[in-house]
Amino acid sequence: MPSAATRPQDALRAAQLYYLQDLTMEAIASEMHVSRSSVSRLLSYARDSGLVTISIHSPHDARNQLESRVADRFGITAHVVPTPDRISEAERLERTALSAARILTGRVDSAMTVGIAWGSTLSAIARHLPTKRTHDSRVVQMNGAANVRTSGIPYAGEILTRFGSAWSASVHQFPVPALFDDPLTKQAMWRERSVRAVLEIQERVSVFVFGLGSPHADVPSHVYAGDYFDDADRRSIERSGVVGDCATVFYRLDGTSDGIELNERSSGPDLSAVRRIPRRFCVVSSLSKLDSLRGALAAGLITELVVEESLARRLLEVGTAR
Repeated sequence: MPSAATRPQDALRAAQLYYLQDLTMEAIASEMHVSRSSVSRLLSYARDSGLVTISIHSPHDARNQLESRVADRFGITAHVVPTPDRISEAERLERTALSAARILTGRVDSAMTVGIAWGSTLSAIARHLPTKRTHDSRVVQMNGAANVRTSGIPYAGEILTRFGSAWSASVHQFPVPALFDDPLTKQAMWRERSVRAVLEIQERVSVFVFGLGSPHADVPSHVYAGDYFDDADRRSIERSGVVGDCATVFYRLDGTSDGIELNERSSGPDLSAVRRIPRRFCVVSSLSKLDSLRGALAAGLITELVVEESLARRLLEVGTAR
């Protein structure tokens, strides 16, 4: 049995024998004098720790037809996560998050600033991130998480810390309310130097990672399940025709966001600022978020989408509202 001290070296050796020399697990076990199950664990460790990265290259004639149709229809890069028909919402999320974590890590490099919008989807992605050592990279929180009952720091902070640890990146939290009570309070807060310092980091984001909130999701988005809205806010959401949000900035099915009162109080980046970010990496897994996804696509918020298979099929059936 490999010891903890020699595990990285043993994992590297097992990976070289398996991936470069095409030895079977049985042959590797015999050569390394360990059990087959130990070899399996070493190979898993090699993948999870970043010793091994796996890429799947799809030539044009072998491309996933569903991915191609989504990409061509909406002018984005698409990754469709295959799932069986009978599967729970929780399992759809976990499978989609696992694929997203591995795809996203391939997009991240040194000297890069990555923006993170906290939420249930990002929490799931964070749990599956493989390790990738980078230098001079930063992870920044894009919207506040505080409300009347919590500072939001434990929840959002854990998500950001996982991203930072996976990529050896510095972490910059944004300890402000998700939604201010008064737009004037937000304007005053935005003039504070400590807040301004985080906003300036946000302006340098080159990859923005986000899920989509929805007031109608089967598994409620964190912002809708928590104490972020009072009754007046909920009435405002319904009255404004809101179908979803990106980092607690709300939009309609046709992608418009003008006149939505909550956005004046939101700590998230306005949608025009989101559209200026070069790479906008969105992850969605629930069929009940179909309209939220349609609205985000209509708003031009997404450049790269990781989407669960049944949701991708339904998206192609209905398209956007534009």
